[in-house]
Amino acid sequence: MEYTVKKLGEIASVSTRTLRYYDEIGLLKPARTNSSGYRIYGQKEVDRLQQLLFYKELGVGLDEIKAILDDPSFDATKALQEHRGKLLARRDQLDQLIKNVEKTIHVKKGRITMSDKEKFEGFKQKMVEDNEKKYGKEVREKYGDTAADQSKANMMNMSKDEWVQVTKLEQEIKETLEEAFQTGDPSSMAAQKAADLHRQWISFHWGHYSKEAHAALAQMYVDDERFKAYYDADQDGVAAFLRDAINIYTGENREVE
Repeated sequence: MEYTVKKLGEIASVSTRTLRYYDEIGLLKPARTNSSGYRIYGQKEVDRLQQLLFYKELGVGLDEIKAILDDPSFDATKALQEHRGKLLARRDQLDQLIKNVEKTIHVKKGRITMSDKEKFEGFKQKMVEDNEKKYGKEVREKYGDTAADQSKANMMNMSKDEWVQVTKLEQEIKETLEEAFQTGDPSSMAAQKAADLHRQWISFHWGHYSKEAHAALAQMYVDDERFKAYYDADQDGVAAFLRDAINIYTGENREVE
């Protein structure tokens, strides 16, 4: 069956403007253009749009989606199985948050009691899933599945006090790093304090610590554009500054190009 851009937009709940934009950037080209100049989409384009929307729903950027779909080795069936797994995980996460809200309502009405640990279950699950979605592939390739799964387990098993502490540490790292960056000296007292706070923070997530892994993680902050964008959000060069401070802190003073 074939569809005009208007009809395809209607059945997919996507605006015609969006479909035209996908055409312009080469993400979803029509099968052909008819004699009246209308874009015509066939079954192949419908299936591609479905895959595109699955990836978009999972938070994947348009450039990355295009690269995935255009890859000659792209396997549609395998991709659908992966989408299903991720959507089921998201459903589990939402179910956990709903249960959390319902239990909290009952607690407020005096019907049940709720442990402090239970109050944070849904939020921790969301953080774990968000981290897996954003950085899971790279972390697993670099450190292995066992280490990645252990990190997730450590997060889920945190007590209320530990959760508060790790959240506070994250903010303290940002503030201290901001102060240290102004000195321009990664060996300064403030920079080394930031490196030590960072050690404490990753130790919560990893459940262990090694200087080599710490230094390797700091290098990844510079090499991976997503990590780099997080640290360089307010000022360029902060990710590299943190990397240098951690190299000094760990004694892993490796050559940097």
